[in-house]
Amino acid sequence: MFIFLALFFFGAIDCYGKTDTLVVSNGDKIIGEIKEMQRGVLIIETDYSDSDFKIEWDKVKEFYSENIFLIYLSSRNHYIATMRTNRNDKTKIIISNEEVHISVALISIVDITPIDDTFWDRFSASLDMGFSLTKANNLNQFTMNGNFGYLAESWNARASFNVVRSSQDSVAETKRTDASLGGRYLMIKSWFATMSVDLLQNDEQKLQLRTTPKLGIGNYFIQSNSINFSFTAGVALNKEEFTDPEQEDRKSSEGFVGLEFDMFYMGDLNLFTNITAYPSFTEEDRLRVDFTINIKFDFLDDFYFKIGYTHNFDNQPVEGAYEVDYVFQTTFGWDL
Repeated sequence: MFIFLALFFFGAIDCYGKTDTLVVSNGDKIIGEIKEMQRGVLIIETDYSDSDFKIEWDKVKEFYSENIFLIYLSSRNHYIATMRTNRNDKTKIIISNEEVHISVALISIVDITPIDDTFWDRFSASLDMGFSLTKANNLNQFTMNGNFGYLAESWNARASFNVVRSSQDSVAETKRTDASLGGRYLMIKSWFATMSVDLLQNDEQKLQLRTTPKLGIGNYFIQSNSINFSFTAGVALNKEEFTDPEQEDRKSSEGFVGLEFDMFYMGDLNLFTNITAYPSFTEEDRLRVDFTINIKFDFLDDFYFKIGYTHNFDNQPVEGAYEVDYVFQTTFGWDL
């Protein structure tokens, strides 16, 4: 009985204490717990450092683990499996589960997430703010942006907001707020279903609130360690309430077509851009276009500096409003 309990106890310790082992390009061996590998950077937690190690994926030469991961490949396939270096060819990784046993090039792996991690390990967030003050007319502007995400085995969710407040002497305060909440459900290969709700309040376009729920499908043209490039299309419902109380609310059915490009392996620079067009089904010849581009420079671990530009176009705005509105922002922020 004692022997059985001892074997059970030490076996439990061994299972609980499973670790991941890396060998990097300079020959160093790192033993710890893989937190994730995204955007070409692997994060591993060790017992001998207060800070997690961040290692560029192309610097990893060998990988050994008995843990289970959600693994995405550049071929757009994904697996829930174990992974370890092929001892006969150390440029390749063996991905294995009850149904699959394949050997793939290490560089073809674009995303790794432990599937038994906690909520907070799957949660990501960033927050940045900026402020400018000009003596002339006492002009000042405050901006704040936030982004939040959650990654599960077959779906992901994300939310964001962007706030701009401008004021100056003898001029009414100008306000602009946009927000988005949505998610993607992964289907076969590179296809996914997408559902989201976009919100916009914009004094320049006399919008008290624009609400746009969307439903569609998309495809990753490119999904690699340095680039994600995707296409989405679907249907949307556009509801608009205006700041002028005498202006009637508008509702319209729309289609949408969007392109999203994310380049994140340029040293400390990250580039993200998105453009979405909304042709109306119910308002003749109406077209709206939203465009965003952000350039982010990482420094001091989790801190960053960001330059962003947002452009909104509507060829049939409400009476007295402008067709075009744009915002240029420079902000300082922090990544969780």
